[in-house]
Amino acid sequence: MRQGKQILQAGLVASLGAITIGSAMAQDKTVTVWANKGFYEAMDSSLRDVVKRFEKDTGNKVNLSFYSNEDLITRAVSAVAAGSPPDFSFGLTYDVRTTGKWAYEGKLADVSDVVGPMKDKFLPGTLETTYLFNEKVGKKAYYAVPIGQNILHTFYWRDMLEEAGFTQADIPTEWAEYWSFWCDKVQPALRKKGQRTYGIGLPYSVQASDTFFGLLTFLNAHNVQVVDEDGKLLLDDPKNRKGIELALADYSKVYEQKCTPPSSINWGDVDNNVNFNNRTTVMTPNATISIPASYLDAMNKQDATAEQKEIARKNYHENLVTAAFPKKPDGSVLPNLTSVKTGMVFADAKNIEGGKQFMEYLMRDENVTSYLESMLGVWYPVTKYGADRPFWTDGKDPHRAVARKMFEDGVVPFQFVYNWRFTIVNAENVWAQALARISQDNVSPAQATDEMIKRIQTIVEQP
Repeated sequence: MRQGKQILQAGLVASLGAITIGSAMAQDKTVTVWANKGFYEAMDSSLRDVVKRFEKDTGNKVNLSFYSNEDLITRAVSAVAAGSPPDFSFGLTYDVRTTGKWAYEGKLADVSDVVGPMKDKFLPGTLETTYLFNEKVGKKAYYAVPIGQNILHTFYWRDMLEEAGFTQADIPTEWAEYWSFWCDKVQPALRKKGQRTYGIGLPYSVQASDTFFGLLTFLNAHNVQVVDEDGKLLLDDPKNRKGIELALADYSKVYEQKCTPPSSINWGDVDNNVNFNNRTTVMTPNATISIPASYLDAMNKQDATAEQKEIARKNYHENLVTAAFPKKPDGSVLPNLTSVKTGMVFADAKNIEGGKQFMEYLMRDENVTSYLESMLGVWYPVTKYGADRPFWTDGKDPHRAVARKMFEDGVVPFQFVYNWRFTIVNAENVWAQALARISQDNVSPAQATDEMIKRIQTIVEQP
């Protein structure tokens, strides 16, 4: 790790003085940056380090603010509407909820002058998220930059599985059998031992982005194609409608069987992590490897006791397992839905050139790589340089090795890449509302499907 830092520092020194994007115009101006607050301190301190280097190398100042995921979205939407956004911002769910909409409405600055010169450095399937249509100018351009990406993994406690009388070899790879295993075998076995434990931690709330990430994965498992590459809705196809109904039924079944905590209908994005870490649940899906990374972070804390470090070490290397999803119901491999974290400069920003300058600086190999690696693997790289580093390729880390293989096995984009109005669908969380109709209002999956399709059509097909 020390050698890796030396390489990054050497690269940084070599690139000093290479700032060209608006450096004169941005000189001596403060750049306002808003970012997601990390799941643990290492995520925040790593960005602070990049900011410190930027300030030292450019002489400019950065006003950096961290906000929780929902708070960031709320603040950003309000600030954009009021014409007082930050200069640069990136968030955990901007891509699926706001970026395409803002680009369409002309709320984002065209950053093609920043992204264009670095196009060849990005991995396939990443730049598509940022090449967006602006209705005001009538054409596409780069209105954001990819920073990191993540997919949905599953996590389970190996020691709890063994306490229930099972091993990893007992976990089915078939779709229906996989979900039944946690609910019908693991949970009852632990309950017999007096543990008030749930087999699965599955989010159902409208406020959690984890809910629609999970349901969209179930839709992919049932081969549902919501929209084609030209942005045309395909929901009238009987096969897609039936697939949606089956996916809703599968997802709702976990709650109906009381295999997930009752509170999961009110979870925020962090709550599936919390319930898993306190061992209320045995298995949970999560869109990053922040769960194991939090234990790696705990191992490295200077103020932690020897006992605390040993507990964290044992959880990270022995008890906690990162795994892929089971096969689709038809037996084929389930492609992984990828979310690309987007960073953007706003059209109404006070310091557009300063925002572009910070964007260019952040995306240099030595900076974005050190930032992502300091996150301990929470986000996978979007650049070839980052993905080819030993941090991801040496195979020594049990969690990063699984995550890398899942990316290499294939990824698919969210629907908003083909039709920006799906950012509205996601922001409204139409997906989770359909689940709520089943779990809370007791409507059938068929009725929830019809209601969801109607709502999506209303949003996407509006003039």
